[in-house]
This record gives sequence, structure tokens and C-alpha cells, in this order.
Amino acid sequence: MRVFWGLGKFLTLLFWGVVVINLFKPLINPFHLLVNLAGSLLLLTHLLELLLFNASVKNRVHPWRDRLQILLVGMFHLQGLAGPARATDQTKAANHA
Repeated sequence: MRVFWGLGKFLTLLFWGVVVINLFKPLINPFHLLVNLAGSLLLLTHLLELLLFNASVKNRVHPWRDRLQILLVGMFHLQGLAGPARATDQTKAANHA
């Protein structure tokens, strides 16, 4: 599953690269509008994700770095934030009793 999330991050960053290149050197006629529209919708989606998950990012060690990664890759970064809790010896003993 980790490979899937890494591939998603890579493809999202690749798309952002296309959007930035399209801003400086526009593609041919219908495609430059579509790339700009898709880029703005993706930015809007990532801003919405940032607003929704701001409470879970506040208590992290580097909250601004996490916010930047959410703006860039969105849910692919958020999947790594809520990892499964590791069982310690105390919780194993408490669950066993």
C-alpha cells in the first residue's frame, strides 16, 4: 500500500509541474484551458482538505510542513498522518486481561 501512496504523490507532483509549465508556456488551445481548470480545481480541493484536517495537523511536530504537503499532494499525505497505533507491552497486557 505504501508504494501506491508514493506513486500517487509522485504523479500529483508531476501534474503540478505540468500546471506550472503551462502557466509560463501555454499548451495548444483547448489543452491549456483544461490544464488550468484542472489545476485550479485540484488546488481548491487541497485547500478544502487543509481546512477539514487542520485540527489533526495542529499537534504535529512540524505543522507547517504538513500543511504544505497537504497543499501539494492532498490525501496522499493525509493517509500517512493517521497510521495504525502500535501496541505496546502495556496495551497488550491490558487487552489480554
